[in-house]
Amino acid sequence: MGTNEPVTTVAGEHGDGQVGRLALDHVTAGGAASDLFARVVAWQRRCGRHDLPWQRTRDPYRVWLSEIMLQQTQVRTVRGYYERFLQRFPDVQALAAAELDEVLALWSGLGYYSRARHLHACARWVVQRYGGRFPADADALAALPGIGPSTAAAIAAFCFGQRRSILDGNVRRVLTRLWAWDDTTAAGRRRLWQAAQDAIAPTASAEDMAAYTQGLMDLGATVCTRSRPRCGACPLADRCAAHGAGQPEAWPRPRPATARQSLTWWLPLFEAPDGRWWLQRRPGRGVWAGLWAPPVLTAAPALAAWRQAGVEVRAETPFRHALTHRELTLHPLRCRWGWGRGPDDRGSPPALPAEVGAPDQGAWWSPAQALSLGLPAPVRRWLQKLVSDSCPSNSR
Repeated sequence: MGTNEPVTTVAGEHGDGQVGRLALDHVTAGGAASDLFARVVAWQRRCGRHDLPWQRTRDPYRVWLSEIMLQQTQVRTVRGYYERFLQRFPDVQALAAAELDEVLALWSGLGYYSRARHLHACARWVVQRYGGRFPADADALAALPGIGPSTAAAIAAFCFGQRRSILDGNVRRVLTRLWAWDDTTAAGRRRLWQAAQDAIAPTASAEDMAAYTQGLMDLGATVCTRSRPRCGACPLADRCAAHGAGQPEAWPRPRPATARQSLTWWLPLFEAPDGRWWLQRRPGRGVWAGLWAPPVLTAAPALAAWRQAGVEVRAETPFRHALTHRELTLHPLRCRWGWGRGPDDRGSPPALPAEVGAPDQGAWWSPAQALSLGLPAPVRRWLQKLVSDSCPSNSR
Protein backbone atom coordinates (compact mmCIF):
# COMPACT_ATOMS: atom_id res chain seq x y z
CA MET A 1 0.00 0.00 0.00
CA GLY A 2 3.00 2.26 -0.12
CA THR A 3 2.67 2.41 -3.93
CA ASN A 4 -0.16 3.16 -6.31
CA GLU A 5 -0.35 -0.43 -7.52
CA PRO A 6 -3.33 -2.43 -6.31
CA VAL A 7 -2.81 -5.68 -4.46
CA THR A 8 -4.05 -8.59 -6.54
CA THR A 9 -4.48 -12.29 -6.09
CA VAL A 10 -5.75 -15.16 -8.21
CA ALA A 11 -9.14 -16.76 -8.25
CA GLY A 12 -9.62 -20.31 -7.10
CA GLU A 13 -8.68 -22.38 -4.10
CA HIS A 14 -5.90 -21.22 -1.78
CA GLY A 15 -5.96 -24.05 0.70
CA ASP A 16 -2.58 -23.33 2.23
CA GLY A 17 -3.16 -19.57 2.55
CA GLN A 18 -0.06 -18.85 0.43
CA VAL A 19 -1.71 -16.19 -1.76
CA GLY A 20 -3.13 -14.48 1.29
CA ARG A 21 0.25 -14.48 3.00
CA LEU A 22 1.93 -12.90 -0.05
CA ALA A 23 -0.75 -10.22 -0.27
CA LEU A 24 -0.50 -9.55 3.45
CA ASP A 25 3.28 -9.23 3.25
CA HIS A 26 2.89 -6.70 0.44
CA VAL A 27 0.23 -4.71 2.27
CA THR A 28 2.09 -4.51 5.58
CA ALA A 29 5.40 -3.51 4.04
CA GLY A 30 6.85 -0.01 4.13
CA GLY A 31 4.31 2.77 4.55
CA ALA A 32 1.32 0.46 4.17
CA ALA A 33 0.34 0.54 7.82
CA SER A 34 -0.01 4.30 8.03
CA ASP A 35 -1.85 4.38 4.68
CA LEU A 36 -4.45 1.84 5.80
CA PHE A 37 -4.87 3.59 9.12
CA ALA A 38 -5.23 7.04 7.54
CA ARG A 39 -7.74 5.84 4.96
CA VAL A 40 -9.98 4.22 7.55
CA VAL A 41 -9.81 7.24 9.89
CA ALA A 42 -10.66 9.68 7.09
CA TRP A 43 -13.50 7.50 5.82
CA GLN A 44 -15.02 7.08 9.27
CA ARG A 45 -15.05 10.81 9.92
CA ARG A 46 -16.63 11.45 6.54
CA CYS A 47 -18.96 8.46 6.03
CA GLY A 48 -19.06 6.38 9.20
CA ARG A 49 -21.78 6.07 11.78
CA HIS A 50 -21.97 8.92 14.30
CA ASP A 51 -25.45 8.55 15.79
CA LEU A 52 -25.04 5.48 17.99
CA PRO A 53 -25.79 6.21 21.67
CA TRP A 54 -22.57 4.60 22.92
CA GLN A 55 -20.50 6.88 20.66
CA ARG A 56 -21.37 9.87 22.82
CA THR A 57 -19.25 8.70 25.73
CA ARG A 58 -15.77 7.55 26.67
CA ASP A 59 -17.06 6.04 29.92
CA PRO A 60 -15.57 2.51 30.03
CA TYR A 61 -18.71 1.15 31.71
CA ARG A 62 -20.98 2.30 28.88
CA VAL A 63 -18.57 1.29 26.13
CA TRP A 64 -18.10 -2.13 27.74
CA LEU A 65 -21.87 -2.61 28.02
CA SER A 66 -22.38 -1.76 24.36
CA GLU A 67 -19.56 -4.04 23.22
CA ILE A 68 -20.99 -7.01 25.13
CA MET A 69 -24.52 -6.37 23.85
CA LEU A 70 -23.30 -6.03 20.26
CA GLN A 71 -21.70 -9.48 20.28
CA GLN A 72 -23.79 -11.63 17.91
CA THR A 73 -26.56 -8.99 17.95
CA GLN A 74 -27.46 -6.26 15.46
CA VAL A 75 -27.32 -2.57 16.32
CA ARG A 76 -31.04 -1.98 15.80
CA THR A 77 -31.84 -4.64 18.40
CA VAL A 78 -29.26 -3.42 20.91
CA ARG A 79 -30.32 0.24 21.01
CA GLY A 80 -33.44 -0.23 23.14
CA TYR A 81 -31.83 -2.74 25.48
CA TYR A 82 -28.81 -0.49 25.97
CA GLU A 83 -30.92 2.51 26.96
CA ARG A 84 -33.20 0.50 29.28
CA PHE A 85 -30.20 -1.14 30.90
CA LEU A 86 -28.57 2.21 31.64
CA GLN A 87 -31.79 3.57 33.09
CA ARG A 88 -31.80 0.74 35.64
CA PHE A 89 -28.02 0.35 36.06
CA PRO A 90 -26.42 3.75 35.35
CA ASP A 91 -22.95 2.69 36.55
CA VAL A 92 -20.94 -0.39 37.37
CA GLN A 93 -21.69 -0.08 41.09
CA ALA A 94 -25.44 -0.30 40.45
CA LEU A 95 -24.99 -3.35 38.24
CA ALA A 96 -22.73 -5.06 40.77
CA ALA A 97 -25.26 -4.48 43.56
CA ALA A 98 -28.15 -6.01 41.59
CA GLU A 99 -29.38 -9.58 41.84
CA LEU A 100 -28.62 -11.77 38.85
CA ASP A 101 -32.32 -12.42 38.27
CA GLU A 102 -32.95 -8.73 37.72
CA VAL A 103 -30.10 -8.55 35.21
CA LEU A 104 -31.41 -11.60 33.36
CA ALA A 105 -34.92 -10.14 33.34
CA LEU A 106 -33.70 -6.97 31.62
CA TRP A 107 -31.69 -9.10 29.19
CA SER A 108 -34.67 -11.29 28.27
CA GLY A 109 -35.08 -11.43 24.50
CA LEU A 110 -31.53 -10.34 23.69
CA GLY A 111 -30.31 -13.95 23.66
CA TYR A 112 -26.94 -15.50 24.48
CA TYR A 113 -27.70 -15.22 28.20
CA SER A 114 -24.17 -16.18 29.22
CA ARG A 115 -23.31 -12.60 28.27
CA ALA A 116 -25.63 -11.28 30.98
CA ARG A 117 -24.16 -13.63 33.58
CA HIS A 118 -20.62 -12.62 32.64
CA LEU A 119 -21.66 -8.95 32.64
CA HIS A 120 -22.89 -9.25 36.21
CA ALA A 121 -19.81 -11.20 37.32
CA CYS A 122 -17.51 -8.67 35.65
CA ALA A 123 -19.25 -5.73 37.33
CA ARG A 124 -18.73 -7.33 40.73
CA TRP A 125 -15.10 -8.07 39.90
CA VAL A 126 -14.46 -4.45 38.85
CA VAL A 127 -16.07 -3.14 42.04
CA GLN A 128 -14.32 -5.61 44.34
CA ARG A 129 -10.86 -5.68 42.71
CA TYR A 130 -10.60 -2.23 41.13
CA GLY A 131 -12.78 -0.07 43.33
CA GLY A 132 -15.33 0.43 40.57
CA ARG A 133 -12.84 1.74 37.97
CA PHE A 134 -12.10 -0.29 34.86
CA PRO A 135 -8.38 -0.91 34.26
CA ALA A 136 -6.94 1.15 31.41
CA ASP A 137 -4.75 -1.62 29.99
CA ALA A 138 -6.10 -3.99 27.32
CA ASP A 139 -4.39 -7.03 28.84
CA ALA A 140 -5.91 -6.32 32.26
CA LEU A 141 -9.31 -5.79 30.65
CA ALA A 142 -9.04 -9.11 28.81
CA ALA A 143 -8.57 -10.88 32.14
CA LEU A 144 -12.01 -9.77 33.37
CA PRO A 145 -14.97 -12.20 33.16
CA GLY A 146 -16.58 -12.27 29.73
CA ILE A 147 -14.14 -9.84 28.08
CA GLY A 148 -12.07 -11.33 25.28
CA PRO A 149 -9.07 -9.78 23.53
CA SER A 150 -11.10 -7.95 20.86
CA THR A 151 -13.58 -6.46 23.33
CA ALA A 152 -10.69 -5.46 25.59
CA ALA A 153 -8.94 -3.78 22.66
CA ALA A 154 -12.12 -1.87 21.76
CA ILE A 155 -12.53 -0.54 25.31
CA ALA A 156 -8.84 0.34 25.51
CA ALA A 157 -8.95 2.17 22.16
CA PHE A 158 -12.24 4.01 22.67
CA CYS A 159 -11.78 4.99 26.30
CA PHE A 160 -8.04 5.18 26.88
CA GLY A 161 -6.55 5.81 23.43
CA GLN A 162 -4.46 2.64 23.51
CA ARG A 163 -3.07 1.51 20.18
CA ARG A 164 -4.62 -1.96 20.24
CA SER A 165 -6.38 -3.56 17.29
CA ILE A 166 -9.78 -5.19 17.48
CA LEU A 167 -10.55 -8.31 15.46
CA ASP A 168 -14.22 -9.17 15.86
CA GLY A 169 -16.20 -10.94 13.14
CA ASN A 170 -16.91 -7.84 11.06
CA VAL A 171 -13.33 -6.59 11.19
CA ARG A 172 -11.95 -10.04 10.43
CA ARG A 173 -14.10 -10.10 7.29
CA VAL A 174 -12.72 -6.71 6.16
CA LEU A 175 -9.10 -7.77 6.65
CA THR A 176 -9.38 -11.28 5.21
CA ARG A 177 -10.87 -9.77 2.05
CA LEU A 178 -8.31 -6.98 1.94
CA TRP A 179 -5.48 -9.49 2.05
CA ALA A 180 -7.26 -12.54 0.52
CA TRP A 181 -6.39 -14.28 3.75
CA ASP A 182 -7.69 -17.80 4.20
CA ASP A 183 -5.20 -19.39 6.56
CA THR A 184 -7.58 -20.47 9.32
CA THR A 185 -5.01 -22.34 11.37
CA ALA A 186 -4.24 -21.10 14.86
CA ALA A 187 -0.92 -19.74 13.62
CA GLY A 188 -2.69 -18.02 10.74
CA ARG A 189 -5.18 -16.37 13.07
CA ARG A 190 -2.36 -15.11 15.28
CA ARG A 191 -0.54 -13.71 12.26
CA LEU A 192 -3.68 -11.97 11.01
CA TRP A 193 -4.15 -10.37 14.42
CA GLN A 194 -0.53 -9.24 14.43
CA ALA A 195 -0.97 -7.76 10.96
CA ALA A 196 -4.03 -5.90 12.20
CA GLN A 197 -1.94 -4.56 15.07
CA ASP A 198 0.89 -3.58 12.70
CA ALA A 199 -1.57 -1.57 10.61
CA ILE A 200 -2.02 0.95 13.44
CA ALA A 201 0.01 4.11 12.94
CA PRO A 202 2.69 4.25 15.67
CA THR A 203 1.92 7.90 16.43
CA ALA A 204 -1.87 7.54 16.43
CA SER A 205 -3.63 9.94 18.77
CA ALA A 206 -6.44 8.87 21.09
CA GLU A 207 -8.97 10.57 18.79
CA ASP A 208 -7.56 8.79 15.75
CA MET A 209 -7.60 5.44 17.53
CA ALA A 210 -11.28 5.87 18.35
CA ALA A 211 -12.05 6.82 14.74
CA TYR A 212 -9.98 3.94 13.35
CA THR A 213 -11.58 1.36 15.63
CA GLN A 214 -15.08 2.62 14.87
CA GLY A 215 -14.21 2.87 11.18
CA LEU A 216 -13.25 -0.80 10.94
CA MET A 217 -16.49 -1.73 12.70
CA ASP A 218 -18.51 0.51 10.38
CA LEU A 219 -16.85 -0.87 7.26
CA GLY A 220 -17.67 -4.42 8.27
CA ALA A 221 -21.24 -3.60 9.30
CA THR A 222 -22.29 -1.29 6.46
CA VAL A 223 -19.96 -1.74 3.46
CA CYS A 224 -17.95 -4.96 3.58
CA THR A 225 -21.01 -7.01 4.47
CA ARG A 226 -21.24 -10.78 4.42
CA SER A 227 -23.28 -10.80 1.20
CA ARG A 228 -23.46 -8.18 -1.56
CA PRO A 229 -20.60 -6.00 -0.28
CA ARG A 230 -20.66 -2.40 -1.54
CA CYS A 231 -17.11 -2.31 -2.87
CA GLY A 232 -17.76 0.96 -4.70
CA ALA A 233 -18.19 2.71 -1.34
CA CYS A 234 -15.11 1.18 0.29
CA PRO A 235 -12.02 3.35 0.88
CA LEU A 236 -9.82 0.26 0.58
CA ALA A 237 -11.26 -1.17 -2.65
CA ASP A 238 -8.24 -0.30 -4.82
CA ARG A 239 -6.02 -2.16 -2.36
CA CYS A 240 -8.36 -5.11 -1.76
CA ALA A 241 -7.14 -8.47 -3.05
CA ALA A 242 -10.60 -10.07 -2.90
CA HIS A 243 -12.12 -7.18 -4.87
CA GLY A 244 -9.27 -7.36 -7.37
CA ALA A 245 -9.99 -11.05 -7.85
CA GLY A 246 -13.61 -10.21 -8.64
CA GLN A 247 -14.99 -12.42 -5.87
CA PRO A 248 -15.07 -10.57 -2.55
CA GLU A 249 -17.73 -12.87 -1.12
CA ALA A 250 -15.30 -15.81 -1.38
CA TRP A 251 -13.62 -14.53 1.78
CA PRO A 252 -13.64 -15.38 4.60
CA ARG A 253 -13.69 -19.02 3.63
CA PRO A 254 -17.10 -20.42 4.66
CA ARG A 255 -17.23 -22.69 7.65
CA PRO A 256 -19.01 -26.03 7.33
CA ALA A 257 -22.71 -25.52 7.95
CA THR A 258 -23.95 -26.73 11.32
CA ALA A 259 -27.23 -28.62 11.13
CA ARG A 260 -29.88 -27.06 13.34
CA GLN A 261 -31.04 -29.47 16.03
CA SER A 262 -34.79 -29.92 16.40
CA LEU A 263 -36.12 -30.26 19.95
CA THR A 264 -39.68 -30.86 21.12
CA TRP A 265 -40.52 -29.79 24.65
CA TRP A 266 -43.63 -29.78 26.80
CA LEU A 267 -43.99 -26.88 29.24
CA PRO A 268 -46.52 -27.63 31.99
CA LEU A 269 -47.33 -24.42 33.87
CA PHE A 270 -48.74 -25.48 37.24
CA GLU A 271 -51.04 -22.94 38.85
CA ALA A 272 -51.94 -23.11 42.54
CA PRO A 273 -55.48 -22.30 43.72
CA ASP A 274 -54.23 -18.86 44.83
CA GLY A 275 -52.95 -18.09 41.31
CA ARG A 276 -49.23 -18.65 41.86
CA TRP A 277 -47.16 -20.36 39.18
CA TRP A 278 -44.55 -23.07 39.63
CA LEU A 279 -41.28 -22.19 37.88
CA GLN A 280 -37.89 -23.86 37.96
CA ARG A 281 -34.44 -22.42 37.35
CA ARG A 282 -32.84 -24.06 34.34
CA PRO A 283 -29.40 -25.72 34.70
CA GLY A 284 -26.31 -23.57 34.32
CA ARG A 285 -25.48 -25.00 30.89
CA GLY A 286 -27.54 -25.63 27.78
CA VAL A 287 -30.67 -23.99 26.39
CA TRP A 288 -32.06 -21.20 28.61
CA ALA A 289 -29.19 -21.73 31.06
CA GLY A 290 -29.84 -20.09 34.43
CA LEU A 291 -33.27 -18.73 33.47
CA TRP A 292 -36.62 -19.46 35.08
CA ALA A 293 -39.24 -21.45 33.16
CA PRO A 294 -42.01 -23.99 33.69
CA PRO A 295 -40.70 -27.55 33.95
CA VAL A 296 -39.24 -28.70 30.65
CA LEU A 297 -40.25 -32.22 29.63
CA THR A 298 -38.63 -33.85 26.62
CA ALA A 299 -41.38 -36.48 26.27
CA ALA A 300 -45.15 -36.12 26.30
CA PRO A 301 -46.35 -36.26 29.92
CA ALA A 302 -48.83 -38.85 31.18
CA LEU A 303 -51.76 -36.45 31.22
CA ALA A 304 -54.29 -39.18 32.00
CA ALA A 305 -52.45 -39.98 35.24
CA TRP A 306 -52.24 -36.28 36.09
CA ARG A 307 -55.98 -35.89 35.62
CA GLN A 308 -56.65 -38.92 37.79
CA ALA A 309 -54.59 -37.18 40.49
CA GLY A 310 -56.88 -34.15 40.30
CA VAL A 311 -54.85 -31.97 37.95
CA GLU A 312 -56.89 -30.28 35.26
CA VAL A 313 -54.88 -29.76 32.09
CA ARG A 314 -55.51 -27.44 29.17
CA ALA A 315 -53.26 -27.94 26.16
CA GLU A 316 -52.60 -24.66 24.37
CA THR A 317 -51.54 -24.16 20.77
CA PRO A 318 -47.96 -25.34 20.20
CA PHE A 319 -45.50 -22.83 18.77
CA ARG A 320 -41.95 -22.76 17.49
CA HIS A 321 -38.96 -20.77 18.63
CA ALA A 322 -35.71 -20.58 16.65
CA LEU A 323 -32.32 -20.37 18.33
CA THR A 324 -28.96 -20.12 16.59
CA HIS A 325 -28.38 -23.86 16.38
CA ARG A 326 -31.71 -25.25 17.57
CA GLU A 327 -35.34 -25.21 16.54
CA LEU A 328 -37.70 -25.61 19.49
CA THR A 329 -41.25 -26.90 19.18
CA LEU A 330 -42.96 -25.95 22.44
CA HIS A 331 -46.18 -27.46 23.77
CA PRO A 332 -47.55 -25.18 26.51
CA LEU A 333 -49.84 -26.81 29.07
CA ARG A 334 -51.87 -25.00 31.72
CA CYS A 335 -52.23 -27.22 34.76
CA ARG A 336 -54.11 -26.54 37.98
CA TRP A 337 -56.08 -28.22 40.70
CA GLY A 338 -59.83 -27.62 40.79
CA TRP A 339 -60.01 -25.46 37.67
CA GLY A 340 -62.63 -22.77 38.04
CA ARG A 341 -62.36 -22.23 41.79
CA GLY A 342 -62.92 -18.68 42.89
CA PRO A 343 -60.10 -16.25 43.73
CA ASP A 344 -60.79 -16.62 47.47
CA ASP A 345 -59.73 -20.25 47.50
CA ARG A 346 -56.35 -20.20 49.30
CA GLY A 347 -55.38 -23.81 49.90
CA SER A 348 -51.78 -25.03 49.74
CA PRO A 349 -50.99 -26.55 46.34
CA PRO A 350 -50.91 -30.36 46.24
CA ALA A 351 -47.76 -32.27 45.38
CA LEU A 352 -46.49 -31.90 41.84
CA PRO A 353 -46.26 -34.93 39.52
CA ALA A 354 -42.97 -36.74 40.00
CA GLU A 355 -41.74 -36.23 36.43
CA VAL A 356 -41.56 -32.45 36.76
CA GLY A 357 -38.80 -32.62 39.36
CA ALA A 358 -38.25 -32.34 43.09
CA PRO A 359 -39.84 -29.49 45.10
CA ASP A 360 -36.43 -27.96 45.81
CA GLN A 361 -35.84 -27.40 42.08
CA GLY A 362 -38.28 -24.52 41.83
CA ALA A 363 -40.59 -22.13 43.62
CA TRP A 364 -44.11 -20.72 43.54
CA TRP A 365 -44.35 -17.16 42.21
CA SER A 366 -47.20 -14.75 41.75
CA PRO A 367 -47.63 -13.68 38.11
CA ALA A 368 -46.14 -10.26 38.89
CA GLN A 369 -43.15 -11.86 40.62
CA ALA A 370 -42.67 -14.33 37.77
CA LEU A 371 -42.57 -11.59 35.16
CA SER A 372 -39.81 -9.83 37.11
CA LEU A 373 -37.54 -12.89 36.79
CA GLY A 374 -35.12 -13.77 34.03
CA LEU A 375 -37.37 -15.70 31.63
CA PRO A 376 -36.71 -17.05 28.13
CA ALA A 377 -38.33 -14.77 25.55
CA PRO A 378 -41.02 -17.25 24.39
CA VAL A 379 -41.94 -18.08 27.99
CA ARG A 380 -42.20 -14.39 28.86
CA ARG A 381 -44.51 -13.76 25.90
CA TRP A 382 -46.72 -16.69 26.90
CA LEU A 383 -46.97 -15.63 30.55
CA GLN A 384 -47.63 -12.01 29.59
CA LYS A 385 -50.49 -13.19 27.36
CA LEU A 386 -51.96 -15.22 30.23
CA VAL A 387 -51.88 -12.16 32.47
CA SER A 388 -53.37 -9.96 29.76
CA ASP A 389 -56.14 -12.46 28.99
CA SER A 390 -57.05 -12.72 32.67
CA CYS A 391 -57.63 -8.96 33.08
CA PRO A 392 -61.36 -8.10 33.33
CA SER A 393 -60.98 -5.30 30.79
CA ASN A 394 -59.75 -7.83 28.23
CA SER A 395 -62.52 -10.36 28.81
CA ARG A 396 -65.42 -8.21 27.57
